[in-house]
Amino acid sequence: MSRNFLGRASLSLAIGLSLTACAAREPAAQPAFGPTTGGWSLADGRIVAVAPASGGSLRWRTIDGRTARLVGTGVSLQATMGWSAQADPTPLTFDGPRGLVSFDRQAASRLTFDITETRFESAGATLAGRLVLPPGDAPVPLLVEVHGSERTSALSYNPMQQLGPASGVGVFVYDKRGTGGSTGAYTQNFALLARDAAAAVTEARRLAGARTGRVGLHGGSQGGWVAPLAAGFAPVDFVIVGFGLTESPLAENRAETIQDIAEAGFDAEAQRKAGELADAAGTVMASRYRSGYPDLDRLKRLYRDEPWYAHARGEFTGDFLRYPSWVLRLAGPSRDVGTTWRHESEPPLRALRVPMLWLLAGADRSAPPEATRALLTRLIGDGLPITLAEFPDTDHGIIAFTPGPGGERVQTGYAPGYFPMILDFALARPLQSGAYGTAVLTTASTRAHPAE
Repeated sequence: MSRNFLGRASLSLAIGLSLTACAAREPAAQPAFGPTTGGWSLADGRIVAVAPASGGSLRWRTIDGRTARLVGTGVSLQATMGWSAQADPTPLTFDGPRGLVSFDRQAASRLTFDITETRFESAGATLAGRLVLPPGDAPVPLLVEVHGSERTSALSYNPMQQLGPASGVGVFVYDKRGTGGSTGAYTQNFALLARDAAAAVTEARRLAGARTGRVGLHGGSQGGWVAPLAAGFAPVDFVIVGFGLTESPLAENRAETIQDIAEAGFDAEAQRKAGELADAAGTVMASRYRSGYPDLDRLKRLYRDEPWYAHARGEFTGDFLRYPSWVLRLAGPSRDVGTTWRHESEPPLRALRVPMLWLLAGADRSAPPEATRALLTRLIGDGLPITLAEFPDTDHGIIAFTPGPGGERVQTGYAPGYFPMILDFALARPLQSGAYGTAVLTTASTRAHPAE
């Protein structure tokens, strides 16, 4: 979903084509809860979370979806809106150990949380985790955060560990195997990752003890495949999936490849041919680079001179078109992380009887939502307790964007209503149409009584 299964950069790395010098070491992330990180309440009742970001920088987020990256300190502090290079105008002040003291001309007070660090076992790995609860003794809902395909530490970068407890929801985060403080080898074997998520549910319940309220899994991107599987291994009360897919990773690559050709302005016939190439590349990929080359090579010879050919990228199709088969045979296996390429989501989804919330990005380039929308709508019609929320004109991550001068997408922040919807669902509050920005809700009720 983030072009991480193999990826152009990953394959180049594997065969030594992109390494002409040693890369600079990434600065260590700041702690998720430290002098300048954590959660703050403003004088007007709003919540601001400040978390580590890449390159040793910081990122603030508000519940309404605003966010900016912070670099520097004191008078040299610079902020850029969303994930863009545009300056963010929000005034804010940090003051040593007090951290954030003002934001948007409002006084800021640090929030205190009950934080427990832990290590727990799962399928031969020791996973590093953290439970973050709002202060007090009352039971609270718990969100167990399920990773996407990233290799970064959730203990460092997952923002829900600040936003959730600031809003009355406990959050359990853990580093997936092979990342951060967890042992084991990095993998994209969904069944194994689901076992890890189920072990995280058990550990979260144990640590929360009498404070355990409703417990749910919250997975983004690749977590859309993992979280429903995990719910079959460990009992939960609800499942939330953000910008995930119900189709297989191979089907995702096919959809992305066809989308590339369509966005480049080529017709249905060109899209059909690109789909053929994606299917042939998928056969090789699913074989772990052992077979399928004759058909792939035949199609490459057939189509390589067509004008659309260079635009086919997908999740991995572009790699397979760029390099000859002998290179793929040699370098590919070193990049294999056990991905469950032919995973089917419908059986585990049909087996679940707990409430599920699926949030889709309507203009998602990394996870085209059409097939997922269709299946979820059908499952809702069949009576499954699923709420489908689609945020139109957002990209992967439920990220709002504006068009850039060259047609690129300038990512400005999260869609308004995205974080409140997750938190309200965890708190068992009814989701009301029109209450979450531009989100369009589909439930059994709206299917039975469509809007006029």
